[in-house]
Amino acid sequence: MVLNIAVIAAVVAVALLLLWPRVSAAPLWRATTTPLASIIGSGFLVLGPLLGASYGIWAIAVMALLNAVAWCFGAAIRQSIADPRPSPQLDQVASVVLAFAYVISVAYYLNLFGAFGVSLTPFDTTLAARGVTTAVYLLILTVGWTKGFSALERMEQVSVGVKLAIIAGLLVGLALAFASTAGTGALIVNPPTLTAWPAITLAFGLIVTVQGFETSRFLGDSYSPAMRIRSMKLAQLTATAIYMVYIVLLVPLFPASDYTISETAIIDLMVEVAPVLPLLLVAAALAAQFSAAVADTSGSGGLLKEVSRGRIAPRMGYALLVTAGIVMTWTMDVFQIIAYASRAFALYYTIQAVVAAQTSWGRGRRRRAAGWAALAVLGALIVLLGRAAEGG
Repeated sequence: MVLNIAVIAAVVAVALLLLWPRVSAAPLWRATTTPLASIIGSGFLVLGPLLGASYGIWAIAVMALLNAVAWCFGAAIRQSIADPRPSPQLDQVASVVLAFAYVISVAYYLNLFGAFGVSLTPFDTTLAARGVTTAVYLLILTVGWTKGFSALERMEQVSVGVKLAIIAGLLVGLALAFASTAGTGALIVNPPTLTAWPAITLAFGLIVTVQGFETSRFLGDSYSPAMRIRSMKLAQLTATAIYMVYIVLLVPLFPASDYTISETAIIDLMVEVAPVLPLLLVAAALAAQFSAAVADTSGSGGLLKEVSRGRIAPRMGYALLVTAGIVMTWTMDVFQIIAYASRAFALYYTIQAVVAAQTSWGRGRRRRAAGWAALAVLGALIVLLGRAAEGG
């Protein structure tokens, strides 16, 4: 009961803070909302149990490395924002890759939507989850085809606030459980179940779980380059802090036997922390996945129109995305989709690192260019070698 009260109090306090006009109307926060919404999304819910099951106590180090790599790729994009130098061919390729990545990421979001949507019902089966995912795809297509997404896109800031408030409640619940367990000397140090090469390639396949910062690059109509760079940094630092606190508190609490690799494993774990958390996490998941899917569907339609020079209208782009997504829903599991999405976004980041290397070389900054080139090589390795977790 005490834990439930503490969790709900934290949720309400953070929600009120984010609704406070001095916060909600602040230009920096508004500019931060879009990248933060993308970074702290589906990955947050899936990543904890997955890392705990695969890496044991070393999950903390893996989480830190994922965030460090994301920061480096973000730096490449920030250089492009601060010092844009046209590279038409690479920009065209990057736009095509990003549109393709969005197609996969929407499948990732909506498959998690389906899994969480049925998780607390008597219909908690793969078939039911895929049916819900398909229905939401058709809803999004109908809205996008007939009316556009302006009404649905207004959900973004609200969903970010809901999600962050619930995450605050989750962290408070974990912190109290951690303190109680530590007080009895019962914290657990689980060994990894994956080591060496399989551990590295699985980490490569998880980069999408800390992806989303690149959306700052596309806010030029609303914010100055300086504001976009500052807000991207704030979004990445905030997300990193949340992810690290989450993993540090979660991993030592549960024995290895409690971890399973499934889309909704976090629900089963959180029942043991505070009974109110599963319902709150499902609400956060549904809000986050739906709003992120709408945003990426809209972005993909716009990119396809741009790269096809108007030959593919946004509505046709939505239809292509939905068709591809439904095919993925019925032929892949969510962990395969996560791995493919990671590789697609890694390819986009690789191209951005190449552009940053070209820009630095052209400015006579040879050492910086070498650093961006090394980052591009890492991105290429992620594209080639990233693999999916094996769900159970």
